[in-house]
Formats: sequence, structure tokens, C-alpha cells
Amino acid sequence: MSVPPRPLVRITLVQTSGCHLCDEARTILAELAKDHPIEVDVLGAQSDVGRYLVKRHRPPLAPLVLVEDVYFSAGRLPRRKLERTLTALSTRDARVAG
Repeated sequence: MSVPPRPLVRITLVQTSGCHLCDEARTILAELAKDHPIEVDVLGAQSDVGRYLVKRHRPPLAPLVLVEDVYFSAGRLPRRKLERTLTALSTRDARVAG
């Protein structure tokens, strides 16, 4: 019996130019993508959607990170917290599918 593939978790990263925390977040997300099925949407804070998300969530620092369209963090991306969240989401989705 084959195990069904885990569904993709959508992560939105709203970044600003010249932001070292944004660069760090992109690196962390690329590393996590090796072990977790994620789809990362990177938006500029000055794009139409980026401005809307910044206005809606009012992050104190860049980058703004959303997981499945829900506020997750702003500023330095908490890697361990995100790993736990991704594991919990995939476990929950596996239970729902099974």
C-alpha cells in the first residue's frame, strides 16, 4: 500500500529590499522545502498584494510570513516553530485523508 503524498502547505513571504532577515527567511524556507512539502510565494512589500497584506497584518518588522494565509511571524523567522507547524499540518492532513 502506498502512502499518499502530503499536500503542499502554502507559505507567503512578504519582503522588503535590502532586508537581511528576508534573505535569511528565504534561505530557511529553501532548506525546509527539502523535507516538507511547501509552496512559497515571495512578494515584495511594495507590490499591490504585499501592500494589502502589510496593511492588514501590520508587522513590526520585515519579513511578514503567512502559513496557509494565516499570520505566522514578522521579523526573524522562527525555524523550529515553523518546522513544528509544518509537521503538525502534515500529520493533521494525513489523518483527515486516511
